[in-house]
This record gives sequence, C-alpha cells and structure tokens, in this order.
Amino acid sequence: MADATNLNRPLCCEQFGSGAARGCFAAADGSLQWEAWGWRWWDFSGAFTVKPQRLAGGAGGALGTASPPLSSLIAVFLPQGFPDSVSPDYLPYQLWDSVQAFASSLSGSLATHAVLLGIGVGNAKASVSAATATWLVKGDFQPSSQLSFSSPCICHLRVHAFNSKQDSTGMLGRIIFAWWKGSKLDCNAKQWRLFADILNDVAMFLEIMAPIYPIFFTITICTSNLAKCIVSVAGGATRAALTMHQARRNNMADVSAKDSSQETLVNLAGLLVSLLMLPLVSDCPGFSLGCFFFLTALHIYANYRAVRALVIETLNEGRLRLVLKHFLQRGEVLGPTSANQMEPLWTGFWPSQSLSLGVPLHRLTSSVFDLQQLVEGHQEPYLLHWDLSQSPEKDNWVIVRDTHQVLDKLFPKFLKGLQDAGWKTEKHQLEVDEWRATWLLSPEKKVL
Repeated sequence: MADATNLNRPLCCEQFGSGAARGCFAAADGSLQWEAWGWRWWDFSGAFTVKPQRLAGGAGGALGTASPPLSSLIAVFLPQGFPDSVSPDYLPYQLWDSVQAFASSLSGSLATHAVLLGIGVGNAKASVSAATATWLVKGDFQPSSQLSFSSPCICHLRVHAFNSKQDSTGMLGRIIFAWWKGSKLDCNAKQWRLFADILNDVAMFLEIMAPIYPIFFTITICTSNLAKCIVSVAGGATRAALTMHQARRNNMADVSAKDSSQETLVNLAGLLVSLLMLPLVSDCPGFSLGCFFFLTALHIYANYRAVRALVIETLNEGRLRLVLKHFLQRGEVLGPTSANQMEPLWTGFWPSQSLSLGVPLHRLTSSVFDLQQLVEGHQEPYLLHWDLSQSPEKDNWVIVRDTHQVLDKLFPKFLKGLQDAGWKTEKHQLEVDEWRATWLLSPEKKVL
C-alpha cells in the first residue's frame, strides 16, 4: 500500500513526443494512476489506472485507453514522432501535395479514357468507359476478352506496336534527361518539382487531344510518353531531395514510406471518384475537356502552394543571390522563411546567371601573367575570375582584387548573420563541378 503522505505527490512525469506532460501518482491500492492528458489536435482527457498485475503481462489493456482517438490513424499515415521528427513545413506541404495528387489522378483518368478511345477500344462510348475503368482498376493495360474491341486481332497488333513505340521513346528520353539535368535536380529541387508536375499536365493534355487528330495519334502519344518519362525522373529525384529535407531524425525511410501511404490513399480516393465521373463525361467530350482544364488548374495551383510552403535552410544559387543582395543593401541577413518566399519557382533549361564553381583552370586564364595576378595577394583556397564582358572598362585582376578586399571585410559578418538567422552553413546546394588544383611550387597555398 502506498504511503498516505505520497498519494498526491507525482512519482514522475512523462510525455509523448511534443504532447503535454502528464503526472504519474501512486493510488491508494498500490496501483499507478495517471492524470488527465490533453492533446493539441483533439480533446482527450480523463485519469486512468493501471493495476500491478496488468504490468506483469506486458501490454496492459488499460494502457490502451490512454491513446488518443486518432493515434492509430496518425501512426499509419504520419512518420513516427510527428511533428518533431519532421521539418516544420511538412504538414502544409503534404496537405497541398495530397490535393495535387488527387487532381492529377482524376486528370489521368480522363487522359486514359481518351487514349483508349483513340486506339479503337469499343464501338460504343459506354464500352470506352468500361475499358477505362478496367484499366484503372487493374493498373495495367492488357488486351483481353474483358475489353470490347471492334476488331480484336487488328486492335491487339495496334496496341502492341503502340506500346513498343511508347516504351522505346520513353526509355531513351529517361536516359538523356538524367544525363543532362541529373546533377542539377538537387540544387533546385523545388523548381524542378514544379516543372515536373506542369510537364505532366502537358503530357495528359496531349493524350486528351490525341483522338481529335487521328493522323498524328501515334506521334502525339509517343511525345506524351516521353514527357511522362521526364516527369518520372525529375519528380522522383526531387521527391527524394525533399524527403531528405523533411527528415529531421535520420528517418528518411520512414518519411518516404509514409509519403507513399498517403499517396496510395489519395490515389484510391481518386480511383473511386473516377469510376463515378467517367460515365458522366463519356457522352460529352466538351464537358470532359472542361473538367480536365479545371482539374489541371487545381493541380498547378496546389503544386505551387506546396513548393511555396517549403522552407529549405540550405543555400542554393537563387536563395544565396537574394540573401546577398539584401545583405549588401541593408546590412541584414534574410532568414530562411523570407528567402524561400521570395525565391523564384521557375527554372529554365539554360542557365541565366554566370556563377560557375569548380571550373577547369583554362576557363579562368590562359597566360602565366594573368594567373599570377589572380593568385597574388590572398591565401584563400580558391581563385576568382570575373567575366570581362560584364565590366569591359576594368581589368579582370583589378576586379578580383577589389572583390577579395570586400570579402575579407564583409564575409565574417555575413557568415555569422547566416548562422544567427537559422541557415545551415555546414552544407550548401550550389552546383559545383569536379575540377580542383594543387599548387606544387607554393607549399603555403592550399589545395584549390
């Protein structure tokens, strides 16, 4: 039996994640009793008691009454330790990402309907709707007796040749895009994520329009498939980069797995709505096209809100340019939230700025005299070069010397401002090539 003087004195306090703490008391009969537990998102309160014999058996049933009503649902779809185990922007990003995934699922159903119509599935529009629903439910397109074809043998050959052309075009495009832009996806993950989703809308629009021009049907669908393969590379790579940003407890696998669960749930909801929507739009192509444009607008808007909600604390070229400009103009360092809100979200295939890091030496100079001018007067482990076309009235080494003087004066203050504002300065997302130089005749010079 517990001492009467200690009945009202808490034995300990505990809390789950960032939830409110609760006290543990000794009850009069020797059992443990917990005080009411309040949660932030739902109302759950009430003291409960665990008998000593319950503890001996492992998981006691009374402990289950302490779990909030939504805890099971949260455990299924959110990472363990949420919200402390993920970045602060996780929830708004995932909410808007779910909206865009739902809109994309419905748009994809309309595009699937158009493609099946274009390759000759069924004589009646009802057959096209049934074939579309079958494809959506199965997740793959296999010509069989379940689909109604006007000419089964001919249509089977058409589908086989059609799929072969799609596959070859898509595989080639996937390889070329990964080689061309793969190293840039980390640096501008938000921009390429938005680009991938807009390109996916373009691909589905081509599929919607393909049956209208039967002569160009094959080339239109192959172009659409090429775009979708680029989407798969850019979208998958940038999603991995964003997952790494969101994971705050070395739990990238858990965050990725729960994101997959959320996406599956959204796609299932989209599938159910598609099965109800297709019979309504199959008899009216104009209404189908109007629904597609509405869903595409919703998809793009949700994607914009999703990437705009992200607050990445590492500097890429765009964020560094904004922070530097603000620092030079006002002497203050922008915080991650402000810089991310101001960061442009459109990326081009061709660079518009002239910042290049890790370039070969011949890109900097072609003469011994110019090299000596670039090296002279500083011991930093890098060389600077200024594009003479930007300031033709000054010599390159004069600009470089002035730049070093400004850096020596302002950089310590700038670096401290970055750290105080919450930026992660131990790493960056600047695009850097692999060229480095070692000065053999100058031991005091560090490796460049």
